[in-house]
Amino acid sequence: MNKLLSIIILIMFANGLFAQTETAALKKVAAEFEKNFNANDFEGIFNQFSSPMQTAVPLDKLTNFLTNISSEAGEITKLTFVKDQNGSLALYKINFERKLLGLNLSIDGNSEINGMQFIPFKEDNLPKMERNISKLILPFKGEWTVFWGGDTKELNYHVVDQAQKNAFDLLITDEKGNSYKTIGQTNDDYYVFGKEIIAPAAGEVVLVVEGIKDNTPGEMNPIYVPGNTVIIKTANDEYLFFAHFKQHSIKVKQGQQVKQGELLGLCGNSGNSTEPHLHFQIQNVENMNKATGVKSYFDNILVNGELKNDYSPIKGEKIKNN
Repeated sequence: MNKLLSIIILIMFANGLFAQTETAALKKVAAEFEKNFNANDFEGIFNQFSSPMQTAVPLDKLTNFLTNISSEAGEITKLTFVKDQNGSLALYKINFERKLLGLNLSIDGNSEINGMQFIPFKEDNLPKMERNISKLILPFKGEWTVFWGGDTKELNYHVVDQAQKNAFDLLITDEKGNSYKTIGQTNDDYYVFGKEIIAPAAGEVVLVVEGIKDNTPGEMNPIYVPGNTVIIKTANDEYLFFAHFKQHSIKVKQGQQVKQGELLGLCGNSGNSTEPHLHFQIQNVENMNKATGVKSYFDNILVNGELKNDYSPIKGEKIKNN
């Protein structure tokens, strides 16, 4: 899945202690920001900027940045004041349709924005989880390739996103490294399209999203980023998240108990996906907008033909269940 750009737009002047009340000036500016953002009126937000802020962040740069956020996260559904620093700088929690972010917002004496920064927002009451406890098999049959996976940006572009930071993008490649048979213009040309996706561990199906059309390769659907989706909750409260299933291929229902290795559906190209692949990750909670990604380790797998136990694959490796 495409990453949410985390560009910083920031000219901050902050001193003093945190307070728990929102000033009338900040409240008015924040409400206007929310209204302009949801109307895609990015010029309106630009007009809320102070002159130095407009110089530092031209309209075209601001428009490009906010367009990416809107495309990835959707509209703002709720903007909540969290805390204030000196009456002119405040932290807000922003619930988007598909994302949870924090917003540091700073204003000057004229109630004009002189600093703005989107940051990850982590809720303190959520369960902490570093890695899976349940023993996992790989969620597919045969040998697949890790297209994105690992702990650095070079290995895994997902690392910049709180929920996706330990995610994998998985597909099938041939001896030349190609993921398609001829020229890759249709989904059926991709080796992975229509391949079976299986449950890595037993658990309860807590979410099924079905009916989203598969994309033409090269195109994306940013309206529902994960596409056709399944989430399984294990006995150890790990949430196994699968994205981009083929339309109408999911075989399980919400509330169903599944066994390890049970068929979930077929690999597709739905959602914010440029070509057929499986996006797999583990989360600490079901809601992707609040979740933190959990590192995935698999038992007894072959990695480039070598047996590995309790192993987390990385980009470029060919992997299969032993």
